[in-house]
Amino acid sequence: MAGDGGSTRPRVPRRPRIWFEILLIAVSYWVYSLVRNAVPEQKTQALKNADWIWKVEDSLGLAFEHTVNHAVNSVTWLIVSMNYYYATLHFIVTIGVLVWLYRWQPGRYAAFRTVLFATTAVALVGYYLYPLAPPRLMNGQDFVDTVLVHHTWGSMASGNLKHVSNQYAAMPSMHIGWSLWCGLTIFLLAKAPWARILGLLYPAATLVVIVSTANHFWLDAVGGMLCLSFGFLVSYFWYGSHPHRLPKLVEPAPGKRAPGAPEPAAVSEPAPVSESAPVSESSAVSEPATARPPARSGR
Repeated sequence: MAGDGGSTRPRVPRRPRIWFEILLIAVSYWVYSLVRNAVPEQKTQALKNADWIWKVEDSLGLAFEHTVNHAVNSVTWLIVSMNYYYATLHFIVTIGVLVWLYRWQPGRYAAFRTVLFATTAVALVGYYLYPLAPPRLMNGQDFVDTVLVHHTWGSMASGNLKHVSNQYAAMPSMHIGWSLWCGLTIFLLAKAPWARILGLLYPAATLVVIVSTANHFWLDAVGGMLCLSFGFLVSYFWYGSHPHRLPKLVEPAPGKRAPGAPEPAAVSEPAPVSESAPVSESSAVSEPATARPPARSGR
């Protein structure tokens, strides 16, 4: 939008509407799930790509997924907790952060929501162009599918749910993309130090979980980070600023007062004076009397 002198002004976020946001999020996730699961399950290519990823990590000396998977799987209460973590917090925390932004950071809500949506959208391109089997589905590597072994529901791609979810859409990891979005949002906006620390710990814990449950390689997490970077770029170019640098509250439109601001005091105009109305003597303004010369006394 061009302003005075031909300068370009960034878009100003509008106050979000609750019904529209609920509908938008619901429809967007439905479309995301539909597209993700519509990507052809290219099993042969997905397994080849998994072997290639494993070799790359091994050449870097960072192929630690197998060791972590077996070590954590030996502690039943821990791996079962991670299975439920993987299945639930991915949605609960993300929705919670969106609600927090909507309620207490309305001026920044739309920009951060744009980051999340752009991140998720570009991930669909990755699922289509680079089918990838998770470690637990690799041939001959002896990874433990912790959901099947411990009879928990921790993955949409395990058990009976595997028939309604694309099992070979592991790259990029949206568990990392979404959790890192949550963590950075909290870290950038929260005032309490403990909240900011928890914000950073959340994506770190999610990385441990996705590796321990053999649902992702750590390189899938890198893919999720790249998608999130793209999301922040989209938001920056759209709003002309980093999301956390936008005003906390929505600026009121011209002629409208901000929510909660007091109404301006009414200014009363003087009543019109009728031309035919008589003017009282008390209100009349008398002209100054003409000065008379002093009288001369006769001699």
